[in-house]
Amino acid sequence: MKDGRTSALKSVRLAMLPRLIAGLWMLIAMFVSPAQAAPSPAYQARAEQLLAILGATGGEEAYFSTLFLEAVPVDRWRAIAADLRAQHGKPLALGAVRTDSATAGQVEIRYERATVGFTLVVAPQAPNLVVGLHIVGARTANDSLDKVMAEIAALPGTTAFAIAQLTDMGPQSLRTHRADAQMATGSSFKLYILAELARAAAGERRWSDVIPLGPKSFSGRLLNWPDRAPMTLHSLATAMIAESDNSASDTLLRALGRDRVDAMLATTGHADAAKVLPILSTAEAFALKMPANADLRRRYEAGSLADRRGLLHDAAPRLTADKVDVGSVAEIPTAIDSIEWFASSRDMIGLLDWLRLHGGDALSVLAVNPGIAPADAKRWRYLGYKGGSEPGVMAMNVLAQARNGRWYAASASWNNPAARLDEPKLVALMTRALNLLAE
Repeated sequence: MKDGRTSALKSVRLAMLPRLIAGLWMLIAMFVSPAQAAPSPAYQARAEQLLAILGATGGEEAYFSTLFLEAVPVDRWRAIAADLRAQHGKPLALGAVRTDSATAGQVEIRYERATVGFTLVVAPQAPNLVVGLHIVGARTANDSLDKVMAEIAALPGTTAFAIAQLTDMGPQSLRTHRADAQMATGSSFKLYILAELARAAAGERRWSDVIPLGPKSFSGRLLNWPDRAPMTLHSLATAMIAESDNSASDTLLRALGRDRVDAMLATTGHADAAKVLPILSTAEAFALKMPANADLRRRYEAGSLADRRGLLHDAAPRLTADKVDVGSVAEIPTAIDSIEWFASSRDMIGLLDWLRLHGGDALSVLAVNPGIAPADAKRWRYLGYKGGSEPGVMAMNVLAQARNGRWYAASASWNNPAARLDEPKLVALMTRALNLLAE
């Protein structure tokens, strides 16, 4: 089980530009000063020249440093600039220029259909060639939450989405689309494990408690760690949430107790817990999805809660990670309507609100991986994230505090039993929604 952000991030560091080559980090050295400085004449000049470099071919050798062009050859740069024009129209004007130092800052370029943000870094020595350029996001012209909602609703398959302001009287919905539909959410279920850990850490446990790693599960850094390696609950939680490590989540599920994690669904207001209980470990879920275990899957799907619990106990030797043929479940959507972790967008917002109020150290764990590009995440005072994905399933769940102190939660799910998903597309849509909300 992997996190949608983890699988999509490599191809969406360019935020609104999913077709571009991922991770356009170009040797950026950021020297942040306590307050924004006025752009130096050299920096301002390079910012103004960026408009021409983006608008037409030619002049790249006189604009970019040799170091930059070794990392991003001219032909590749021209393809990137052309893709930007195809996405957003012609570049029309220089927008805001904000500097963190004499050599580094942020530049906005206004295109016909969007404003695209860049991190721009210039060499300190004349002629101040550009040594770093990083696309950090795009704001669609005349964008709105309603437009984002319409695009989410139009995605192939089925989708659900909700944004709410979190208040003393509970979540207050701002936008919803099928917010009560029970959707497959992938690794989003790990938020319930995090919530149970936060509850336990307020009394009978401590975040610093050490337990042995195991049982292990496929996919994740900890799979290759020594068996029964000693780990703190905090370290396991961080790996589970920030990296969506399956061994960490299965270890915590066993250590905390499945029955207690199951109870967290009722505590946080899940509307249809019977559909999802008992909470499956990642190894159990993918073992049940395997064609070789079709007999177990049919029994599990048809069984009562007691039957399901009994099957997991009796068939445990067949449901371990070492028995999973990953190739048989990794390429096409498999049993996403029955062997899954189900929740509605409204359920997930309730869970995020519970974590806001009772999570304690869980909030810092949630904030390690913000789920969207760092430049967009910085629009918020706090941003916590957990998503999930597998073939045919993607979900994104965000807890955010605005600069004015108001709290929000957003949850999106996308299911398609017939095809894999274009995951960067949902990341881009969620980024747009959060940027609009931050404004």
